[in-house]
Amino acid sequence: MFSCRRLGGGLVQAGGSLRLSCATSGRTFSGYTVGWFRQTPGKEREFVAAIKWNGRSTYYADSVKGRFTISRESAENLVNLQMNNLRLEDTALYSCAASRTIIQSSIGMPSAYANWGKGTLVTVSS
Repeated sequence: MFSCRRLGGGLVQAGGSLRLSCATSGRTFSGYTVGWFRQTPGKEREFVAAIKWNGRSTYYADSVKGRFTISRESAENLVNLQMNNLRLEDTALYSCAASRTIIQSSIGMPSAYANWGKGTLVTVSS
């Protein structure tokens, strides 16, 4: 089972920062690709970032490159998403997902992920 946690409040002003964490219960992330996605009402789920746990390769959507950082904490078995310089358009429900066998060309596709955590709401205000 995977869960998404938010460090800090879910409401942040534009330009501010927030960190999300993806945690597991009863298993480790070893061998998994872990991704973060976000969704707003009426829109499809959007890829944000992903990391290959073993190889540590990282992938980002163009819209968040240079502002968001995905990383792993091996000791805590967490995958963090540090979000800096937040914009109004970053407001969304963020969810983490993981799967063992994802080919690189599918990393940005929600359908490639077998396990999903509950989402956490991030609201960016002006």
